[in-house]
Parts: sequence; structure tokens; C-alpha cells
Amino acid sequence: MSFRAERVIPILRIFSIEKAREFYLDYLGFHLDWEHRFDDNAPRYLQVSRDGLVLHLSEHYGDSSPGVAFHVQGRGVREYHAELTAKNYGYVRHGIVETFWGTIQLKILDPFGNQLFLEEPKPKESEFQPDGTE
Repeated sequence: MSFRAERVIPILRIFSIEKAREFYLDYLGFHLDWEHRFDDNAPRYLQVSRDGLVLHLSEHYGDSSPGVAFHVQGRGVREYHAELTAKNYGYVRHGIVETFWGTIQLKILDPFGNQLFLEEPKPKESEFQPDGTE
């Protein structure tokens, strides 16, 4: 039997725990699962999650490079975009695009240069109702 992945958890480099909490918890709506530091002067490492997406955020310089990018496939991109837009976050306004490979994509750029691409398959024309709903 060969290796079979059950879950992938990206490690994202952060530089400010306060800014990370503001962005990931307050703005994006993630939940803090746990936080670790070796002592009061050590960098922090935490896990946040939301609706099946789990991320590790690390202040440790060797854990990850700033500017990581990754794709997450799921459902509810438009609804999540509407939720974020309603928060009127002062630092960024994320938009939705329809990709040439057939997805609806919400690109989220965090304050540390990391990019999260949330994607779902674009509905096929046959999935549209006459009144324009899906």
C-alpha cells in the first residue's frame, strides 16, 4: 500500500500575531483551535480553522517562506465573498473572477503576502434555472 494523504495543512509565515488575529479571526472568520510558544520570548505557532479548512500560522522564521500561494477547492465562494464584503474591511477588497479553467475564484491576499485561492467549479449552463438562480 502506498501513502494516501488524508489532509493537507499549509503553514503560513506571519510577522505579527496581532495582525494575524485581526485578519484570520476577525475578518476571515476563522476559529483559533490552539496556540503554542516555548516561552514568553519565543515566536508563536497557531492553528486556525473554518468550515473544513485548517491553517497553521507561524512566527518561526524557518517554518515557511512569506508569500506562499495555494488553492482550496470547495463550495460557497460567492456567499463567502458576500460575507467578507459586508465587513467593509479597511485594508483590502477581495474580488471574484471566473477562471479560464472553469472555476469561480476568490483570491485572498493576507497582510504577510500569502495568497489563498478559494475556488469552486463554475456551474454549467444546464444548472441555471430560467429565473437566473442556480
